[in-house]
Amino acid sequence: MKKFLFVLVSSIVLLACSDDFVDVDSFDEDSENFFNSEEEYQSALSSAYDLLQSTYLNVMLGEIASDNTLAGGESATDSPGIQEIDDMAHFNVNQQLRDIWGWMYGGIYRTNYILEFQDKIDFTGKDLILAEARFLRAYYYFELVKWFGDVPLTIDRRIDFGEQNTIDRAPKSDVYAQIEDDLVLAAATLPVTAADVGRATKGAAQALLGKVYLYQDKFAEAAPILEEVINSSTYDLLMDYSTMFENDNENNIESVFEVQYTDQEGAGFDCLQCSEGNVAVGFNGIRNYSGPLFESGFSFNIPTQEVYDAFEINDARQDVAILDINAWADANADVSFVEGFEHTGYYNRKYIARQGDANIGDANLTNPNNYRSIRFADVLLMASEALNRGGISDDRAQTYLNRVRNRATLANVNATGESLTQAIYQERRVELVGEGHRFFDLVRTGRAAQEIDGFQTGKHEVFPIPLIEIELTGNRWAQNPGY
Repeated sequence: MKKFLFVLVSSIVLLACSDDFVDVDSFDEDSENFFNSEEEYQSALSSAYDLLQSTYLNVMLGEIASDNTLAGGESATDSPGIQEIDDMAHFNVNQQLRDIWGWMYGGIYRTNYILEFQDKIDFTGKDLILAEARFLRAYYYFELVKWFGDVPLTIDRRIDFGEQNTIDRAPKSDVYAQIEDDLVLAAATLPVTAADVGRATKGAAQALLGKVYLYQDKFAEAAPILEEVINSSTYDLLMDYSTMFENDNENNIESVFEVQYTDQEGAGFDCLQCSEGNVAVGFNGIRNYSGPLFESGFSFNIPTQEVYDAFEINDARQDVAILDINAWADANADVSFVEGFEHTGYYNRKYIARQGDANIGDANLTNPNNYRSIRFADVLLMASEALNRGGISDDRAQTYLNRVRNRATLANVNATGESLTQAIYQERRVELVGEGHRFFDLVRTGRAAQEIDGFQTGKHEVFPIPLIEIELTGNRWAQNPGY
């Protein structure tokens, strides 16, 4: 855990990715004498939100690990860790997995820093800050438990250097219990509408809680909380699906929670988590592209022919979600591009670079495309699944499923029981393709081995704990099975 022990709150001193950090005053004195005003609590909270931007990697790999996309890139040796995850050949030394581990714990460290000092002073509105911190802590821990299973669990305090010798991995059931507690408390306090765009809301906490329940097959708990979000009239489906992922239509009525990105601060490969832009967008982009609407990128995360064909005929979402680059080139004579590794002819259109951003720094690393972390369509489909798989109400399950299908100009599904379950699974795939959910949907529903080439049951449900993290504990932690 040494990787995140030094991540002391950037709300005190924002560090550049350079040797300038050696010139600042001692962190120890500043950190203990912080939180003397509302502004300092708000500053620390902004710092805790900041690590959400690094979840671009979680999203991208959540597709690549599944049957939706291939690693792509320039060659078979381009970003070996990504290639290994695509091939289900990853092991305990993998830079991308280490990044996910370290960056998520960086976010947890920052939320725990706030909550460690939650009682230092009082002021109006502090309860909202603490509720947001709990939401963020739940968000980061949920990512960790999805990826790694049992993980170290610390609450309301920072981890001091040396404690890695005594802290153990907690059972994922304990981690889930803490996530649930945080989200219940957050939902009870957070407003229906946030004062600032991008902050957590009551609906975001409830929707995430419903998702956490669903991941544990707690259908009786998931259904009512998700239906509360649906019946709140706060959110609705955006009827013009073609505009869903455009940069001028962010934080729309379908957005329950978005990770905010901007192109106003450049970044480089020496510190990808420092980027204020959506790094995945550049990675997903069309290699050496020239032409209208889009910008160039690195051709990772390439949709397969199978997922393109998974859409029904006349499904309005197909060409919004997935760009057929050859058809695009045929329609636009000035389009040119280079085929990358594992080229299929398709790109993740939801999250590839659009023209019109500021192109500050490395343009491929600072794209302003927000990530739609929780959409209302996802809430409808999660509620549908909970109602159906929990044996609660196939009628209501059909209603929510068909709201999503009707927006896509598709006919109603009238199936019940297992046939309805399969229809919901199919709808989740095509509605949410490219958004990072597919691998975890397959794992939690027991379908991964039959859908993902190379997937080994009993091993690949989770990813290996980075070897260096185990070594830093004095090799006390057991590795995940199979690794």
